Amino acid sequence: MSKLYDTIEPAVIDEQMLKQCVEEQGPKDEAGRIANQEGIDFNEVLHLRLDFKNILKIDNLWSFTNLVRLQLDNNIIEKIEGLNTLVNLKWLDLSFNNIEIIEGLDKLTQLTDLTLFSNRIARIENMDALKELQVVSFGNNLLKSLENIAYLRRFKNLRTINLSGNPFSEDDNYKSYIIAHLPSVIYLDYRLVDESLRHQARDQYEFSIVELEQEERELENKMIKEKAIEERLQKEKRAYVEYLDGPELFDQMVADDPEASKLSYLPGLADKFVELCKEIFQFGLKEHNKREEECNHFFSALNDAKNENRCIGIDAINIFEEFKKATFDDIMLTRDVQVVEAKLQELSDKVQSLWNDLMGLEMQLVDQLEDTIKEFERNMAEMVAAFIEHIQALFAQCRDIENQHFERATEIALETLEKLVKNELEEELPDDLRVLFVDKDTITNAVTASHDAHLVKIDNKEDDMVTRVNNWMRNMTDQVHEDEVKRNRSRVLEVTHLIDHYRDEIDSIESQM
Repeated sequence: MSKLYDTIEPAVIDEQMLKQCVEEQGPKDEAGRIANQEGIDFNEVLHLRLDFKNILKIDNLWSFTNLVRLQLDNNIIEKIEGLNTLVNLKWLDLSFNNIEIIEGLDKLTQLTDLTLFSNRIARIENMDALKELQVVSFGNNLLKSLENIAYLRRFKNLRTINLSGNPFSEDDNYKSYIIAHLPSVIYLDYRLVDESLRHQARDQYEFSIVELEQEERELENKMIKEKAIEERLQKEKRAYVEYLDGPELFDQMVADDPEASKLSYLPGLADKFVELCKEIFQFGLKEHNKREEECNHFFSALNDAKNENRCIGIDAINIFEEFKKATFDDIMLTRDVQVVEAKLQELSDKVQSLWNDLMGLEMQLVDQLEDTIKEFERNMAEMVAAFIEHIQALFAQCRDIENQHFERATEIALETLEKLVKNELEEELPDDLRVLFVDKDTITNAVTASHDAHLVKIDNKEDDMVTRVNNWMRNMTDQVHEDEVKRNRSRVLEVTHLIDHYRDEIDSIESQM
């Protein structure tokens, strides 16, 4: 079925092979000569053929980031790998190789055509990321289970499929099964699917298809719910309040406390503690929405200011272009050198005036954005400070509840110890708890250790929230300043190049006089 190793030593995809292939497949004659002189930029290559090269391993293709079509057929490749950077690939041919497992395709999200004809594949799998697939060929492989075909139902754009030459293609129900389970397929094994055959196949497998569709709906609903949960969690993380809308922090606090299970009979602090956590959660979400609204308003104001400034600049350039065209037309119609010189001087003055106008607009925009950014930083600093102050107050209440619980737990522990010593304890203590009631110091130390563990967990959560919100504010404002510096430099460079171009045009005319 697949190729065996030839007597020739397996080839390696190295730079020499790649250059040779690109040159052979590139432009010919004069265009090819010029291309070779200028050098080969692999990033610009769109199509690449590496077939019949006795290649064992896919490697060194990382530079071909804009590649659209790749042929690796008729080699001795054993594993699909080394394709992660080819994110623009649409067509991939790996037929006539020794591949056993479908893998390494996760980054090829633009792929529409995949050919794995004549390999050693026994299962269709690991293709979930290929949402755009339209054409696939798994012919001449080792596929035995028709049920595996159901995997391909997730590819809603699939129109053409080749599965001939596999063990399951000898099944009498092969075509009917494929057609019934892949209703989007128009061409099966290079033949147009007859509509009457499609209806017959659907009727033949009606019950199994209905059951399969029900399973798919349930799976889709499950995925929708999981996605909603994940989106909610991500929003809560952005608000720094994840796992605070319930007993999660309390449960974690107790789980990390080695003495908690032993002291579980003592009165708990769960209800009040959880209520405070929920209050932190709701406050955090509300403040996050306020910060998000402030950010949206800020960035909208930035964009409006930049767009308005750019429009004014474009108007100034358009006016100059009209003047320049009229001046050049006048120059073409006169032979008077003095008139030409006067026209060129006037045009040169206009270029300088345009430079002054455009740079003046840029300076005006810089001042405007600087004021806007400063105001935004003040507003955001106030919002973050208020947020931190409030959650610190709420966490202080959490510590108060824990302190009250500690005091009450200590009292009950000592009372229990006293009753135990006097044999007045009505209920039997578990063995792991009884070992703590040896003496006053032992039980007091156990309750204190539990209390300290709780406080550490509360402190850590508070510190985490404060640190993250401060880091977010600092990183965001730093990025705003960095982006503005880049924008200013880019704009100044853009204006400089434009003015230099206009001056070069004037110099060119002067040199022809």
